[in-house]
Amino acid sequence: MSFFSKLKERMFRSSSKLDEGLDALVSSDPIATESEAPDQSAQNQPVATEARAVSAPAADPPEVKKPGLLARFSGRPDAPRRVMDDAMIEELEDLLVQADLGVETALKVTANIAANRFGRRVTTAEIKAALSDEIARIMEPVARPMPLYSKRPQVVLVVGVNGAGKTTTIGKLASQFREAGKSVIIAAGDTFRAAAVEQLQVWGDRAGVPVMTAPEGSDPASLAFDALTRAQDEGVDLLMIDTAGRLQNRSDLMEELSKIVRVIRKKDPSAPHNTLLVLDATTGQNALNQVNVFRQMSDVSGLIMTKLDGTARGGVLVALADRFGLPIHAIGVGEQIDDLAAFDPVEFATALTGSDTP
Repeated sequence: MSFFSKLKERMFRSSSKLDEGLDALVSSDPIATESEAPDQSAQNQPVATEARAVSAPAADPPEVKKPGLLARFSGRPDAPRRVMDDAMIEELEDLLVQADLGVETALKVTANIAANRFGRRVTTAEIKAALSDEIARIMEPVARPMPLYSKRPQVVLVVGVNGAGKTTTIGKLASQFREAGKSVIIAAGDTFRAAAVEQLQVWGDRAGVPVMTAPEGSDPASLAFDALTRAQDEGVDLLMIDTAGRLQNRSDLMEELSKIVRVIRKKDPSAPHNTLLVLDATTGQNALNQVNVFRQMSDVSGLIMTKLDGTARGGVLVALADRFGLPIHAIGVGEQIDDLAAFDPVEFATALTGSDTP
């Protein structure tokens, strides 16, 4: 199964919420019924058929059926339509806020959708297509893979709150880089959580990547220094450093991250070359607060969002792109190695809105 297929299938909770909301939005117009569409079949009948119909006995008028699911979501003439007026725009804004795009982004998106459609009768399919286009347009500038440099080793610092998926993401990235022919070392810098170290060791074994550890509770900066020394000595391409994610204790976390950076810069003044912030999609709008906090603590260079398969809040990624403009390197939809992939804005917009294949 391709990653796009997984994305569409596993983001069902987000896309179905928008599907149902958009369908209800258009169908709430009392005039938006099938009877509004012109009867094309009568106009296209040949003359001979019409003559036979005149001579035939009168029959009961056929029962008018409501449009089916396919009609509602297609561009067929019998699909319900609603005039895009102020009331509809306000309802669309509310729907996008509920989908976690945030108020500012929702206002911007609806304004752009309404710009060339105000006063026109539109279908659900037309709204979904326009919404998908707007989301892709917002996200196109931030869809960038993590840059790879010729300098060895390239130091990648990974930050985020506990439970966001940092450890799993590091393991997946290390495995994918290894498959691409890059040599990798992982430093298990979250020395306060034995479970995180053990999980990284499992991923390291699976990917054939060495994982450097230190005794529980020891200084993460010292481990990072030792890992960078080894990476330099061995000419390794990438050094990935895990960090503790205790957001509730911001002063300690800031000092810990600052110390790691200070120490590794004694070995390489240009390090870290990437600082990746891993975010959990299930946290919704709280992800915006996390970006604000971690940008104050470290020079965040890019984002990775995990757990898009477990939430109806996938729209928060649109809000993040709109507000911060930070590169989005990858997204995750599961626990397997191939459930993390480079971010594609068109595929994401299509999956989020439940539109057809791009």
